[in-house]
Amino acid sequence: MGIDEIINEALQPLAAAVAGFIFFPVPVLGADMPLVVAWLVGGGLFFTVYLGFINVRGFGHAVRVISGRLADPHDPGEISQFQALTTAVSGTVGIGNIAGVAVAISTGGPGATFWLIAAGLLGMSTKFAECTLGVLFRRTAPDGSVSGGPMHYLERGLGERGLPRLGRALGLFYAATMVIGCLGIGNMFQSNQATAMFVDLTGGAASPFADRTWLVGLGLAGLVAVVIIGGIRSIANTTVRLVPGMALLYVALALLVLVLQADRLPAAAAAIWRGAFAPEGIAGGMLGALVIGFRRAAFSNEAGLGSAAIAHATARTARPISEGFVGLLEPFIDTVVICTMTALVIITTVYDPALAAAGVNGIELTTRAFASVLPWSPVPLAVAAMLFAYSTMIAWAYYGLKAFTYLAGDGRPQDLGFKLFFCLFAVAGASLDLGALVDLSDALVFVVAIPNLLGLYFMAPVVKRELAGYRPFHAGR
Repeated sequence: MGIDEIINEALQPLAAAVAGFIFFPVPVLGADMPLVVAWLVGGGLFFTVYLGFINVRGFGHAVRVISGRLADPHDPGEISQFQALTTAVSGTVGIGNIAGVAVAISTGGPGATFWLIAAGLLGMSTKFAECTLGVLFRRTAPDGSVSGGPMHYLERGLGERGLPRLGRALGLFYAATMVIGCLGIGNMFQSNQATAMFVDLTGGAASPFADRTWLVGLGLAGLVAVVIIGGIRSIANTTVRLVPGMALLYVALALLVLVLQADRLPAAAAAIWRGAFAPEGIAGGMLGALVIGFRRAAFSNEAGLGSAAIAHATARTARPISEGFVGLLEPFIDTVVICTMTALVIITTVYDPALAAAGVNGIELTTRAFASVLPWSPVPLAVAAMLFAYSTMIAWAYYGLKAFTYLAGDGRPQDLGFKLFFCLFAVAGASLDLGALVDLSDALVFVVAIPNLLGLYFMAPVVKRELAGYRPFHAGR
């Protein structure tokens, strides 16, 4: 029995138990929705209403903030607000934007796209609250390095509201869960998928790397190490170049397909609208499409998980609420733009319920959709997907590091030890079949939404107070 089989057998019961809890179906509007999805969507709806639809009202100001017009180079922090955005976006824009959307369309039909967009818009408000609190309760070390995120605002924020024991307990739980969870969704899964695409590009079964996937993993781990060893400034300097480039590559491919398929766009829009409100049909009609669309959006943009607040906490600003405006752009970029474009490409080209029945979904369906119009597109599409995977890994390495040092304390040995540990898991993810471990860590990542959103509800008045006192927004600057 191989090492991967031993690990799978040992962890399978635990992975099933955690996944069974976090994805436990709860009735919502007459349909069963996974507990974590209902929890995340409920948070987005609450903050959208409570903050006066800040996701819509604040969009223009958010663009002005990231343009740098309101920036002061003397403000506290380590990286610019634009760099904080690209770092956080690199952690959310991943394989799910290509493969996950295809699964949603295959399962829920075109109507799932409408609810995916709706959930993305709601998630903008949750991200606004998370990123504001991430900066407000961040901690600056004597050497000038910054640490922030849910573990800090749960401990300090709830402490200020008279709940110090609850805050400390939730902070510890969040950090411990994030350390384990980051190894799956942000590391091994990405490494595994990037390796599979690399092998396919270099000849598939005939590739010289087909039976040497550990070499690909080793190379990927080396590329990750080169960036993350330099800390948040190195990560930010990389993502500020990588994220716009990889996003533009993918968006350009999608736009080219949609331009060539322009005559089918009206029918696609009609299919999305009909499917979103259909009384019956694929996957249960409206309710089925709603559940599937919301679930995919929640998994894609991570609004409510608090992970992005760890990166945003390092932004150079003296006004925490300004980083909330930057944060609300993430779900818009990740879900409303990139995921929606993926959905439209599929719907205007090869979408057919029969394909789903035949088991054609995920990245295979997306690749078919692009190739049906642009026969040469699988190569640049694979390159974009590998860049998505790589950027996700370097962002999640930082998230895991900050969670680890919250538990173990700051220090160079702890930093270096965790980074090497993270890179070893990247090699393992490329070369082993560790399904149960990935399932467990993925489920654990979504477990953190429970303490994070609970803390956000308690601190909602703090966010509202910060917004009320932020003059540049109210003055229209």
